[in-house]
Amino acid sequence: MKSRLIALATALALAACSTTSPDVVQPRDAQRLSTVQDAVVLSVRPVVVEGQQSGAGAVAGGVVGGIAGGSVGGRREGAAVAVIGAVAGAVIGNTMERFGTREEAVEILLQLPNGERRSMVQAKGTESLAAGDAVILVTSGGRTRVTRAPQVAPTPRTP
Repeated sequence: MKSRLIALATALALAACSTTSPDVVQPRDAQRLSTVQDAVVLSVRPVVVEGQQSGAGAVAGGVVGGIAGGSVGGRREGAAVAVIGAVAGAVIGNTMERFGTREEAVEILLQLPNGERRSMVQAKGTESLAAGDAVILVTSGGRTRVTRAPQVAPTPRTP
């Protein structure tokens, strides 16, 4: 019974995980035509995307803490420790969920060809961007990611 509850708590905690990484594409965005827009990077600065607090971590931690606390001591002590364990487990579970879903990210300030400026926050990917880099903005399903623009080979001239 305990192992099932711990497995449930772990599953709930992992279900809350998500990413804003430009290297991860959501299944709903696969095989869909995306719009692409050119831009130039003006600046890049590190930021942190705060973690989620859906309550799943608190519930899972509370259940595990309550069960663990309930197995301590006699009947009265067990009930009191179960309550304390449930509260402590909920606090710990909530904190684990928040920090487990927190992401290191970058804020990218961009200039579009028409002169407009935009700001974009996304998780750090495998590419590192710097001021002056040519990039493309890929938008699909209402979500946009920034990636380095591909190098275009010059077309050979025919005599």
